[in-house]
Amino acid sequence: MERLPQGVRRLAVQLRTSVPVPDLWSVLTDYEALSDFIPNLSRSTLLGRQGHVVRLSQIGSQQLLGLRFSASVQLELSEHRPEGLLQFRMLKGDFRRFEGCWRLQAVPDATLLLYDLTVQGCLGMPVALIEQRLRHDLSENLLAVEKEALRRGLV
Repeated sequence: MERLPQGVRRLAVQLRTSVPVPDLWSVLTDYEALSDFIPNLSRSTLLGRQGHVVRLSQIGSQQLLGLRFSASVQLELSEHRPEGLLQFRMLKGDFRRFEGCWRLQAVPDATLLLYDLTVQGCLGMPVALIEQRLRHDLSENLLAVEKEALRRGLV
């Protein structure tokens, strides 16, 4: 995790897995099903596609300090399948900034799955709280993607 000025946080997490790149890609780009297996993602709706550019609406929800917190975003994703890169940025939503990428890379005997996120909470959103939850959630998200690929029997 990197702390940047004005409450911006950049987090990156990587998983080494036996799941091949094409199988992970098919899970990551199954946009309508993401909320079925990504923890704390309540809804993921495909709004449209134009070539390799996709628009999604997502709502995340979780318990924080005994309160239910939810945030919604409209994302634009750029699919770069040959490079194993799925970039995203927030078009509108409950954050001041929300952008990053998923990166898939085949290495000898494994695949590296990287999730890189730069986020800035909205005014009044405690940065320390976001930071703490995101650290935990990013790792869980990678494991959930791997688990879903294995569950689908793609491997």
